Amino acid sequence: MRSVTTIAAVREQVAQWHAVGERVVFVPTMGNLHAGHVSLIEAARAHGKRFVASIFVNPMQFGPNEDFAHYPRTPTLDAQMLERAGCDLMFMPDVGEIYPNGAAQATRVEVPGISDILCGEFRPGHFEGVATIVAKLFHIVDPDVAIFGEKDFQQLTVIRRMVADLCLRVEIVGAPTVREADGLAMSSRNQYLDAAQRKLAPAIYRQLQQAVAEYQSVFSSDPTQFGQAITTEGNGFATDTVVNTIPLYATNFSATMYDLKAADYVTGPPSAPNMPPPSKTLVLATGRVPLVMADPQQPLAQRRARFPMHWRR
Repeated sequence: MRSVTTIAAVREQVAQWHAVGERVVFVPTMGNLHAGHVSLIEAARAHGKRFVASIFVNPMQFGPNEDFAHYPRTPTLDAQMLERAGCDLMFMPDVGEIYPNGAAQATRVEVPGISDILCGEFRPGHFEGVATIVAKLFHIVDPDVAIFGEKDFQQLTVIRRMVADLCLRVEIVGAPTVREADGLAMSSRNQYLDAAQRKLAPAIYRQLQQAVAEYQSVFSSDPTQFGQAITTEGNGFATDTVVNTIPLYATNFSATMYDLKAADYVTGPPSAPNMPPPSKTLVLATGRVPLVMADPQQPLAQRRARFPMHWRR
């Protein structure tokens, strides 16, 4: 594996591969790699011959009170993992290489609509930073295919929309989420959890699985209670079913809100010919649902509750 730190070196190497007809697959990361990242390299094998990975902690996507300064950086271990995974080129630039005039003064890429909902509502500017760095990396690496984890589904959706809107030639492929044995999605930030938090964290995934199973069970047995078919032609959606209520329950979590949106809602209408239209089945409806406070010793039936959806576009 070759390791480079400059834009010029990446472009030179990739140009050589393209000159002999080799497809290039790109995996952008922020480093501190784990098995989930390695799975992206493994997924890349089905899409090309040469594999490029970047390691860059992007300051533009961190808010003023977030963990940019403390984000875990393990470049030596990252290089070893990438080499073992079969990566051909590792691009590890410094901030000055990517933002020669500083991140604050750099031109930015904004994907409206889907960047300021869900996670974006609580991290203003985050997805603008993500879209900007990914666009820059695409122009630097010039890949045929780029692989992103489905764990960060909103990020994946923002990038797909950006690629379609800017008519970029790269194909975006989503790779399945890799989880720990207890169901917790692998993440570099999991190391921030203390022992008690780490023990509790997998319950979120279990609760969501239970909510989906319960929704599917109720819907299949009596779909009439989940609303009526609608069409919202104004924003390009053709939705078959609206969910009026959905159960959510949890154990020992502080009061919070789950913002539930269908994949169709997040993806939005196609904005370019090469962007596939969203599916027409609404899996989870738009709306905010309180997460129920509960005593873990209470019977399950007492910890369940249903809440009306508050619709918004």
